[in-house]
Amino acid sequence: MQSSRWDAQGNIYLVVTEPLTPELVRAEVGDTDGMLEVFRSGDDWVEIAIWNPDGSRAEMSGNGTRIAAMWLAEQTGAESVTVRVGPREIVARMLGDGMAEQDMGEIELGQPETVDGITFTAVVVGNPHAVVEGDPATITKIGPFLETHERFPRRTNVQVGRRVRPGEIEARVWERGAGETAASGSSAVAVAAAFGMQAETIRFPGGPLDVRFDGLRAFLTGPAVRI
Repeated sequence: MQSSRWDAQGNIYLVVTEPLTPELVRAEVGDTDGMLEVFRSGDDWVEIAIWNPDGSRAEMSGNGTRIAAMWLAEQTGAESVTVRVGPREIVARMLGDGMAEQDMGEIELGQPETVDGITFTAVVVGNPHAVVEGDPATITKIGPFLETHERFPRRTNVQVGRRVRPGEIEARVWERGAGETAASGSSAVAVAAAFGMQAETIRFPGGPLDVRFDGLRAFLTGPAVRI
């Protein structure tokens, strides 16, 4: 299977143009965080599916969609790329030097709630998230617990973050179907939303991602490079 390997702040995806199945994904994903299946594309748009390492499909990935946009821009020279994932469209504007800003669309922000002693805020960024304020090191316990909790019958992505200074939050992420990953674009949006819906730099182990809001509309800025 031919593929290209891309890195977005430690989030590694394989981009493939061949049809995928859960079995094929599990066999080919290797040490990456998932696979991006390209269905079809034009000069400035691409339609993809996002596959988790366990062979399940993800509704959304901020880093994955940015990789798909840059993959196409590398071929066509497009300055703006629309990435279609199911019913959602993400528009990525190329900034140069391997950077892009994505219009992630409107998010849904819930109220804080508590299950089994863990308080979290549910956020929908095209996919589900549960954001916990606390020590990011606890992600290895809180992440798998909340991912499969009955509160989330279709499982959820989980983040644990804490503010280190105004405009900056450190966080770690447990991705549904993938486990802990070095970074996550949709998770960065979810953390910024849960911490007050204002411009933030979210620092993951893999590197920082910048988020800003216009009302409920979220914008995500970060890098992606072919490796």
